[in-house]
Amino acid sequence: MKIFKNLKYLGLIALAMGFTACNDEEDFEEFLDQPPMDAVVLPALNAGSADFSNYVALGASFTAGFTDGGLFKASQEDSFPNTIAKQFANAGGGTFTQPLTADNFGGLAVGGNRIQEPRLVFGGAGPVPLESIIGPVTVGTDLLAPPTGPFNNFGVPGAKSFHLVAPGYGSLANLSAGLANPYAVRLTGATPNASIVELAVAQNPTFFTLSEIGGNDVLGYATTGGDGTNLITPTATFDFVLDAMVNALTANPNTKGAIGNIPNITSLAHFTTVPFNALDPNDEDTGAAFLAQVPVLNATFAPLNQAFAFLGMPERAIMFSETEASPLVIHDETLPNIQAQLNAVLIGGGLDAPTAGVLSAQFAQSRQATQADLFVLPSASIIAQVNIDYFTQLVTAGVPAATAGQLSVNGITFPLADKWALLPSEQAEIADATTIYNNSISNIASSKGLALVDLNTILAQAASSGIQFNDFNLTTSLVTGGLISLDGIHLTARGSAIMANSFLDAIDTTYGSNFRASGNVAKADDFGVAYSPLLQ
Repeated sequence: MKIFKNLKYLGLIALAMGFTACNDEEDFEEFLDQPPMDAVVLPALNAGSADFSNYVALGASFTAGFTDGGLFKASQEDSFPNTIAKQFANAGGGTFTQPLTADNFGGLAVGGNRIQEPRLVFGGAGPVPLESIIGPVTVGTDLLAPPTGPFNNFGVPGAKSFHLVAPGYGSLANLSAGLANPYAVRLTGATPNASIVELAVAQNPTFFTLSEIGGNDVLGYATTGGDGTNLITPTATFDFVLDAMVNALTANPNTKGAIGNIPNITSLAHFTTVPFNALDPNDEDTGAAFLAQVPVLNATFAPLNQAFAFLGMPERAIMFSETEASPLVIHDETLPNIQAQLNAVLIGGGLDAPTAGVLSAQFAQSRQATQADLFVLPSASIIAQVNIDYFTQLVTAGVPAATAGQLSVNGITFPLADKWALLPSEQAEIADATTIYNNSISNIASSKGLALVDLNTILAQAASSGIQFNDFNLTTSLVTGGLISLDGIHLTARGSAIMANSFLDAIDTTYGSNFRASGNVAKADDFGVAYSPLLQ
């Protein structure tokens, strides 16, 4: 199923500007002597009450510059802290050192063995692996050859709040046991057991940014469909860690900083691209094949739907349309498990015991999706595909291979597993945690006199009407929106520039600087929305 078939590659259109030639040399010289009629004289930049001479950034993926499913040199150079540092340099800021990767392929290796794949690129219809376009590459960023610090950017992709205060999170020795993060390993150098916060504080920053704290604490739960394998961090743990980090960073009373809250992540493209009604008979690529199966499918589900009606649960009926896009079939663990009742009704209706047993187990907690359900981006690759694990299970249990195949089609005859969908109840858990985290962030920013960046409101605007950035309106749509990168979660370079400007605006408000008024902010034209596959 080609979920991305309708996405078009947006090229940049060059605008040709015509200039009227002067009649002679004297006219040309006179023209040069005249200031433009619409020229605006901007005020000189001032730093206000802040000292930007030693800026340190602490955070997770956005801070590091992670985008398109990878971390690579160009994306790091476009990271929002690096963009901020360039503006700080105009107000007395010093050198901003990042742990740059070895190339623009992305990916990580340990002793030449890959542990992280290269980045994603646009393949014409959607995101595809880099190597599917340019062929095999050698991942040059190896943990056995770490970059030389000290650093100013302590962004660690994938880090949850408590990871940043955990000793040994950047120790190579802890990596195989799952107790370390490979991106953190690149930061620790000769002090592998130091926490990331300790490394940041050791730089004696005069100014810091703290961003995405709490983001991965809910993101891990969301990207796994709330299936319980990656739980939301308890509020008490988050609050304790947040206090510890901010207290450490502000131990010097002269140190100032800015902290960003976290957005409602379910509005990101990772959760909004795959539609709940992805089974479309009008799809130009797969519609005809699906349409041909609709009568058979509806006839197959008829006994099951009759059983649902008999049990007083007609809302669980599964029906497919020959004219409109039909909802996916999903497993919903919040529904009562009616396996025993369903089995009895199916047998009473004339089905043989083995068939009734299979169907009652398979559809005991199933329903068709609604608009309230969200689907993670990777589900696009498995919808309408045979679930090999379940197929094997049925065949092993004695079900004929042909029948097993018919009962194992993801999202059609086999309900999508919990990990592929975010139910309304799971979305509510994420929203509740996000609100609580953000309240804590707001409170500590206020108590410490820190600049607060409302990233939650910014993303909400992008998800609705879009964000105007110079001549561009950026939204959260995958590929076409310009804000969210090809992995559906992280920002494009232009999105990171918006984030940098949001921090600069908050800094202006809190510390009396004038980055915005003086024109010392990022410009949209200086940042792209896609990196070329040929970038090495």
